[in-house]
Amino acid sequence: MKRSVQYAAAVLLSCTLGLHWVVLQSVAWTAMLIERTRDASFAVAVQTTFDGQHPCKLCKVVEAGKSADKAPSASLKLPGLEVSSLTDSMVSVLPQQVELPPTRPDLPWLPRSECPPLPPPRLA
Repeated sequence: MKRSVQYAAAVLLSCTLGLHWVVLQSVAWTAMLIERTRDASFAVAVQTTFDGQHPCKLCKVVEAGKSADKAPSASLKLPGLEVSSLTDSMVSVLPQQVELPPTRPDLPWLPRSECPPLPPPRLA
């Protein structure tokens, strides 16, 4: 159970960071290399895969997804809060002066000024 929660957290973090697009782009490049080495040399396949001029369908999907993630959505705009309206309506509930009770040295919860006996007493 603990491992599955860790895996789920790792997947959610990866998706939040956009690593799913990296994985899909890597899959697209691998598939393009395999497909293009069938028709041409390896050097030509690498050049046409990574030059950006010959994208495959998956590359176009990844590019569209990345651009959609970067574009701000209009439905998530929240109205801004005005700070002046908050400070005008705030009411102070604290008293003007706070009187502290007088301190008494005979209270047991106050810190002690004397050191504990050394060595510590033994139990009988």
